[in-house]
Amino acid sequence: MDYLNANTNCRLLLIGNMQSHKRMIGVLVLLMLTWLSSVSSITDCETVSALISSCSTFIKYGSPDPFPSSPCCDAMGSLNLIADSPNNRPLVCKCLMSLITTNNRNATAIATLPGFCGVYLGFTIDPNTDCNYIT
Repeated sequence: MDYLNANTNCRLLLIGNMQSHKRMIGVLVLLMLTWLSSVSSITDCETVSALISSCSTFIKYGSPDPFPSSPCCDAMGSLNLIADSPNNRPLVCKCLMSLITTNNRNATAIATLPGFCGVYLGFTIDPNTDCNYIT
């Protein structure tokens, strides 16, 4: 009889823990969605510049490899999430064009980042791109 009570208590404890874990996972998913919505809504170029800064070695030297590093491509993936919003895409474009103007010597490296990382931002990074027509 004690075995049955112990077995039932263990099952109840496991079920309680599983429900607690499910609630915790639900809270974590909710927090991540909240964070993503805040990330995908930018008001200035600081976010874009911060993401591009993780690609500084590639932009400056094209090294250590002829390809951008994983953190750089992760940043480009985040930039892609931000640019996925039609409201943000023109702003991301303007920020990147500003970076190209500021870093004219490294414009080609900046322009090739999305392609090297397998990302399409919805526009071409080129000094001739008119960001006012990006939708």
